[in-house]
Amino acid sequence: MTRKQVHLAAHFPGVNNTTVWTDPRSGSQIDFASFVQLARTAERGKLDFFFLAEGLRLRELKGRIHDLDVVGRPEALTVLSALAAVTDRLGLAGTVNATFNEPYELARRLSTLDHLSEGRAAWNVVTTSDAFTGENFRRGGFLDRAYRYKRATEFLRLARELWDSWRPDAIAVDPETGTFVRPGAIGAVEHSGEHFTVQGQFTLPRSPQGRPVIIQAGDSDEGREFAAANADVIFTPHGSLEDGKRFYADVKRRLAKYGRGPHQLKIMPGVTFALGDTEEDAAENAAHIRRQQVGPQTAIAFLEQVWGRDMSAYDPEGPLPDIEPDLSEGVSQGRVPIKDRAGVAAKWRALAEEKGLSIRELVIEVTGRQTFIGTPESVARLIDEHVQADAADGFILVPHLTPGGLDEFVDRVVPLLQERGAFRADYTGATLRDHLELA
Repeated sequence: MTRKQVHLAAHFPGVNNTTVWTDPRSGSQIDFASFVQLARTAERGKLDFFFLAEGLRLRELKGRIHDLDVVGRPEALTVLSALAAVTDRLGLAGTVNATFNEPYELARRLSTLDHLSEGRAAWNVVTTSDAFTGENFRRGGFLDRAYRYKRATEFLRLARELWDSWRPDAIAVDPETGTFVRPGAIGAVEHSGEHFTVQGQFTLPRSPQGRPVIIQAGDSDEGREFAAANADVIFTPHGSLEDGKRFYADVKRRLAKYGRGPHQLKIMPGVTFALGDTEEDAAENAAHIRRQQVGPQTAIAFLEQVWGRDMSAYDPEGPLPDIEPDLSEGVSQGRVPIKDRAGVAAKWRALAEEKGLSIRELVIEVTGRQTFIGTPESVARLIDEHVQADAADGFILVPHLTPGGLDEFVDRVVPLLQERGAFRADYTGATLRDHLELA
């Protein structure tokens, strides 16, 4: 049986408390040199792509800017366009919101990135129904949650019509006949739908890979269906082996109804890692990272998000308060809302009582941990096992430090994956679709 190849990508950390910006080794989140360093490390490791998240409004906590997380991140496609000039093979993936953009304008920006990078662009399609974010835009929070994927589906369909409107052989550049574009090679786009009406012609020819790669991040049933119908890559939070296998089987089985094969959608969970020379060293490193990621203020902020109250008077190293959550409204804006806050609070209280956890220890326990913890050898083995067991097609690595957090993984884990025959020794193609084994 042919051995599956592991796909790997690098996430530039930020946007949430995964990034430990207080660590002395952490660098700037704005300086272009930080983006260059991490991207070049990823390319040195022969990773598929470099991934940038994006937020469209600063988060607030109790009406104040929530500066415990990274703030001030530059716009994604601008950064990626600059990175195209200092990388040669690495894919360049940016998160851009389909709710607060227009298809023609965004299709043009993405196609430009694809041309500048010679076929290495990818778009992570996200949506929002958040009126708080919408206040930064002319139409505000106009889009009901029920319509966000309908708009995204129409948006993506129209973008593809625009990208495909030029014939592959449209550019003639024939000085003898004076023909630059072959007659009839640029098709007219006429679209009239529920959300968009466009009549005109696209300004750019097809890019070296035909179209940008489409990434989708979402775990709801709607999100899974959208990915099965439209995406080339799905970015998922499922990191454990059993959860990954269930998610993998569910999404892959949906592809057939859209005439697609399992190989046409790559499932790549976002994962963190902590390495050490021994398993004990790695476990200590992981525990240290988690305490950095969930400092005292962050622990209280997470508690307030669930309890819906000002909890600043409570000691984060002390026990949970006896008071019940205020379910009337939240104190946090710009985060994904927590469903059934009363139920979550009850589970947290039971867990804290069972294990004797302080507020901070509880938040560390319930907000995730490093997915892969161990020596470089054991981490390489676990990654390979997940892919061979159909729990994933690969992983998007989320280091906790900027910009040097990926170095140890590339230097110590990637060579072991290569030795196992599970990861490329070098790039074999020029485009991101080549790296991902996509048509």
